[in-house]
Amino acid sequence: MSDKVRVRFAPSPTGYLHIGNARTAFFNWLYARKNGGKFILRIEDTDRERSSAEFERVILDDMRWMGLEWDEGPDCGGEFGPYRQSERLNIYKEYAFQLLENGRAYNCYCTPDELEKRRNELLTKGIAPKYDGRCRNLSEKDRVRYEEEGRRPAIRFIVGDGTVEVDDIVKGKVFFNCSTIGDFIIFRSDGVAVYNLVVVIDDALMKISHIIRGEDHLPNTPRQILLSRALGFSVPKFAHLSTIVGYDRMQLSKRHHGISIGHFRKEGFLPDALLNYLSLIGWSPGGEEEIIPLEDIIERFSLERASKGAAIFEPDKLRWINGVYIRNMDLEKLADALIPFIKKEGVDIEGVDRRWMERMVDAVRDNLETLENVSEYIGIFFGVDINICKKGMDVLKDNGAVDVIKAVRDEIREVDSITQDIYIKMVPSIKKRMKIGGKRLFMPIRVAITGKTKGPELERLFPLLGKDLLLKRIDKVLDHVSKNL
Repeated sequence: MSDKVRVRFAPSPTGYLHIGNARTAFFNWLYARKNGGKFILRIEDTDRERSSAEFERVILDDMRWMGLEWDEGPDCGGEFGPYRQSERLNIYKEYAFQLLENGRAYNCYCTPDELEKRRNELLTKGIAPKYDGRCRNLSEKDRVRYEEEGRRPAIRFIVGDGTVEVDDIVKGKVFFNCSTIGDFIIFRSDGVAVYNLVVVIDDALMKISHIIRGEDHLPNTPRQILLSRALGFSVPKFAHLSTIVGYDRMQLSKRHHGISIGHFRKEGFLPDALLNYLSLIGWSPGGEEEIIPLEDIIERFSLERASKGAAIFEPDKLRWINGVYIRNMDLEKLADALIPFIKKEGVDIEGVDRRWMERMVDAVRDNLETLENVSEYIGIFFGVDINICKKGMDVLKDNGAVDVIKAVRDEIREVDSITQDIYIKMVPSIKKRMKIGGKRLFMPIRVAITGKTKGPELERLFPLLGKDLLLKRIDKVLDHVSKNL
């Protein structure tokens, strides 16, 4: 199989790459890599009004960011190109006319208004709408009359009788009765080839062996199988992946906030973490663990382990996985990844000592679920002024809070510089002297130097901030307390 597997991801450049498309691309990529095959990127841009070069650029950029490099595609070429459908229009026309000549298709002169009227009539009667085939056996007289009226024909494929069996790798055997399908359009009257025709031609000419896509395409499959047979093409193997739904059990759409890959990039998700999470949506690795290196995902991947039921998109779980990857990330690489997010907060880090910055990153990494979360903590490390949160103000109102802060100030004044060891010795000293512990001891200290009630470990913060900055902040907080509380 390894020298025959050819899979494709064929996005339409009519919008951004979202979580469902990304999972489809990833599963195709995984199948190719697992079986030593080829992963082909094809752009389905026959929708002239909605397709754009900008959407195509963003889709390709997002795929590269995820690490889903393709073996053939619009930017790198390949022996079966071109890889944009807009550049293959003459090919589709040739095969459409071949079906006409072979008696497997016919010209249909029905207007959109006529079709809509008949459709509504059937729906009113409770009958599932399908084309009634009235143009299949038009007389020459009727054909001439229609053309004299200025009607431009579409081309319809003759479905015929019988049943189409889809032997789906994920869903199992699925049967479609041809009597429910009806003759369908393969070439519109405006000269544009329709999806079901172009995808069959492209898959055949590009020698696609497996079509791995979302189950929303399953109803198209019998039409595509019939077209493949009529054109003399071999039928590829199909695998239809389960639908991804939100917590409301509705299929993911634009109304589910933040499902585009661009959104995840902007929030500071890591590509490896996103791929790890995508692998768990509608597929089982065969174990209980959820943090799985990409190499292991490739090794374990099989379409037979894909689930038949709908898969729920869980943003909280994605954030948790991303946090694990952040905590396990190489410190230098994490610091580099955080720089754009730190700069976004208006912090000038050009002159900051690199070693100090990495210590700062190491101090906050346990508190981050995304890279963007650094914005919540970066203010702790720069400047004298800090904003005290509402919970922090409540802490300062507690009896003894000010005394704890003053005790810390006195301890800091007695040392030449702040180290982690000095902090570790300082806290027990205050605890013993004031007979206070737990949150009543640590929370006033945290609020006094950060303005927050949660964040990086204090023993890491003290040496990073240094004696002078610590004292200035404590004095500011004490002054604020004396004037406002």
